[in-house]
Amino acid sequence: MISKRRVVITGLGVVAPNGMNVSVFSKAIQNGTSGIRLIEILKKLNFSCQIAGLPNYKKDYLNNYFNSIQLRGLQASGMEYGVISGIDAWKDAGLSINDNDTPLWDAGVIFGTGILGVDKFREAIYKVDEGNVRRLGSTTVIQTMASGISAFLGGMLGCGNVVTTNSSACSTGTEAILMAYDRITSGSAEIILAGSTSDSGPYVWGGFDAMRILPYKYNDIPAEASRPMSASASGFVPGSGAGALVIESLDSAQKRGATIYAEILGGHVNSGGQRSGGSMTAPNSEAVQQCIKRAIEKSGIKADEVDAINGHLTATTKDSAEIQNWCEALGRKGADFPYINSLKSLVGHCLAASGSIESVAAVLQLKEKFIFGNINCEDLHPDIESLVDRDKIPTKTLDFSANIIAKASFGFGDVNACVIFKKY
Repeated sequence: MISKRRVVITGLGVVAPNGMNVSVFSKAIQNGTSGIRLIEILKKLNFSCQIAGLPNYKKDYLNNYFNSIQLRGLQASGMEYGVISGIDAWKDAGLSINDNDTPLWDAGVIFGTGILGVDKFREAIYKVDEGNVRRLGSTTVIQTMASGISAFLGGMLGCGNVVTTNSSACSTGTEAILMAYDRITSGSAEIILAGSTSDSGPYVWGGFDAMRILPYKYNDIPAEASRPMSASASGFVPGSGAGALVIESLDSAQKRGATIYAEILGGHVNSGGQRSGGSMTAPNSEAVQQCIKRAIEKSGIKADEVDAINGHLTATTKDSAEIQNWCEALGRKGADFPYINSLKSLVGHCLAASGSIESVAAVLQLKEKFIFGNINCEDLHPDIESLVDRDKIPTKTLDFSANIIAKASFGFGDVNACVIFKKY
C-alpha cells in the first residue's frame, strides 16, 4: 500500500469584516472584536436587516494588488477580496510572483465563489438595455464569469497546474481546501492556492432579506446581532470577504524551508440528497453525521482526539441540530465534548467565503495556541445546554494548545464538507 503524501499549510491570507490581513484578523478574533456594522445603502433601500459584515478599506488600497489596467472598470467586490487574500497568502508562504515566461507547472489555484460580479452585471444590464453595449468595456466577462477569480489569480501568479473555481454554497471554501489536499496527496501538484470569496452588497443579500432569515431588531446595535447558539438568535447576519491558504506537500515545504502553520490530515465532502429532512435550505442530519465520521476516519484519527470544533453555526434554528449532529458523530457530549466556536458571531455569515475565512481562523488557533470566544451567546440555547457543558462553549478567548481542530461547513443544496487540521 502506497502511503499518502503529507500535506501542510504554509501561507494564510484573509479579507474579513474585522481584519484586512492575518495579523489584524487574529487580534480581532482573540479580542472578540466584531466587524458587523450598519450599512447605509441597506437602510436607504428599506432592508429589514440593515447591518452586515463588510470588509472596510479605501479604494486606493487596491493599488497594492492591481495595476492601473487591471483596476480599469473593476467593479466586482468578490474579485477584490479574493485577489487581496490570495496574493497575501502566496507572499506569506515565502513564494515569489512568477514573472518568467514558463508557468509554474506544479503550482495551481482552486478558488471558489458563489456569485461573482453582481454589481458589474447590474452595470452591464443597464448599458445593454440603453443600447450602449459597446460601452461595456473589455473586462465585463472576466469580472462576471464564476472562474474569473481563479483565472485572475492564476495569471497574476503564473500557475501552470490546475486553475479552477468550485461552487457549493456555504461549503465552497472548505471544499476548495479538500480539493487542493486531494490533488497534492495524489502527486498531481506540489502547491495549491486554495480559498473562496463572496461578493457583497444589496444585490447579493437582498434575496436573504426577502426570505426573512436575517435579524431585524439589531440595526441600532450591530455587534450584538449575530448570535450563534444563543436562545435569542433570530437569523444570520450577512457578511462577505475572502480567505486563502497555500496548501503544499510536506516535501516541498521542507525543501523551501517554509514556515508551516498546520497539517491537513484529511476530510470528506458529501450531500444529503435533499432526503430525510434535507432540502434546498436545510441539512439532512444523517448526511452531516456521516460527513464528520468519514472525515475523521479518512484522517486516521479517533473521535476522542478532536480538541476543538470550528462549526458552521449560523445563528438560526439549525444550530441546535448541528450540535446534536456533532454529538452523534463524535459519540461525545456533556463534559466530554470538545470546545466549539463559531466565527459568525464576529463577522456574520460570509456565504461562499465562510469556509475559507473560518479555516484561516481554525489554523491560527492551532498555530497561536488559543480558542477564540463566542460573543452574544451568554444566553445559551437550552437545547444546546442539555447536550454540551457550558464550559465547552467559551464566551471569552482561552489560552489552549489544541492538537486537532475539526472544521465543517454545511451549505444550501444539502451539501457538506469537513476538514481536519492538526498542529504541526
